[in-house]
Amino acid sequence: MRAGRSGFAVVVAGTLALGAFTAPSAQAADTGVKVSNLVLNKGRPIIVGTSGEVRPTFTYRVSWPSGLKQSDVSTHLYLYHGTTAAKASERGGIYMALTACESGSVAADCKGELYIDPRYTLDANNDATTWKSAVWVRIWNAKGGLRKEEYLPLSATVRVKRAAKVTVDASPEPVAKGGRLTVTGKITRADWAKHKYTGFGGKAAKLQFRKAGTSTYKTVKIVKANSTGALKTTVTASADGYWRWTFGETDTTGGATAAGDYVDVK
Repeated sequence: MRAGRSGFAVVVAGTLALGAFTAPSAQAADTGVKVSNLVLNKGRPIIVGTSGEVRPTFTYRVSWPSGLKQSDVSTHLYLYHGTTAAKASERGGIYMALTACESGSVAADCKGELYIDPRYTLDANNDATTWKSAVWVRIWNAKGGLRKEEYLPLSATVRVKRAAKVTVDASPEPVAKGGRLTVTGKITRADWAKHKYTGFGGKAAKLQFRKAGTSTYKTVKIVKANSTGALKTTVTASADGYWRWTFGETDTTGGATAAGDYVDVK
């Protein structure tokens, strides 16, 4: 990235990063700039809810041809899917919030953050998929004019997933030892079209129990949610302790674990 003409570190607001892609284009050409070793979100999927901003981290190495100064080069990382790197610059995607690069004569290591606001960045649930990466490279002349630019696709990808939640309620409380305990809950996940959490029907969850005075939960049974995401089962109460529902990630959705619900067994 480029800050004025003096440095390679820059901070860009997420909303401005999108606007930057609409700047007048120079000649599209091979800039000779190379970007390598890109790591997105420390190699983990990006989990996004319905309202909270998310800032996934990234690191990469950039190199440029001899004859260019570091301040002649700017690189804007972005993510996209369902199109090409060049067309994604016009159609929207996930853009850089900020980045900083070390000083170097022909190469530098960079790190920064992407910016995701699900109220604006993600507008459909099919955005829960594999996103590709690219860098918008620009070369500047000594007077600050744009000489040429390139939309450089990279090999790194990352899964973007819908955040999920699960609740739990065990009753009656207290319960007689050997009595029947009903454990309910509901699985929901972010709906990026409706901007709220909706039922995750058909998802299987583990019912787990942690005996009072211990630190480990053990799986008691596995229950599949109904069409609205509701969970319900009965168990035999044998000891004081905590009950919870938990489930893992899918290709499109993050996992979730409820806080334990304590039940006193008389």
